[in-house]
Amino acid sequence: DRVLYSSVMYPANYGFMPRTLGDDDDPLDVLVLMQEPVIPLALVRCRAIGLMRMVDNGDDDEKIITVCIDDPEYRHYTHIDQLAQHRLNEVRRFFLDYKTLENKAVEIEKFEGPEAAKAVILECIARYDASEIRHAFLTRRGVRYPDHNPLK
Repeated sequence: DRVLYSSVMYPANYGFMPRTLGDDDDPLDVLVLMQEPVIPLALVRCRAIGLMRMVDNGDDDEKIITVCIDDPEYRHYTHIDQLAQHRLNEVRRFFLDYKTLENKAVEIEKFEGPEAAKAVILECIARYDASEIRHAFLTRRGVRYPDHNPLK
């Protein structure tokens, strides 16, 4: 959903996690490491191996780093520390540069492991569940009791 203003390329497949809401009021951003490119809006089975904390124009804007669990090259990764440092440098550099021509400030804070990623994911799911976006989505589909969760 983002048109880049410069000639940089995403360092991995880039998408979002459905039914989440980040601090920036957008779905949670996800980088998916895998061998093949993915068409927009495709669903991919992933494992969160870490996250990159960043601040974009003053707002927290975490990026969840995942691997495709169906990709034989990446499915064995369970922690961001298993990635080559060069790969992490590429990801960091991309996000430092990608908004330069828009004159927007981006700060990369740090990379963290899968437990931190899980905590952010759960927080963003809870934010979505409490949001007007979720309520409107369910109401449009005729759900009578939007707070009822049959899985609980």
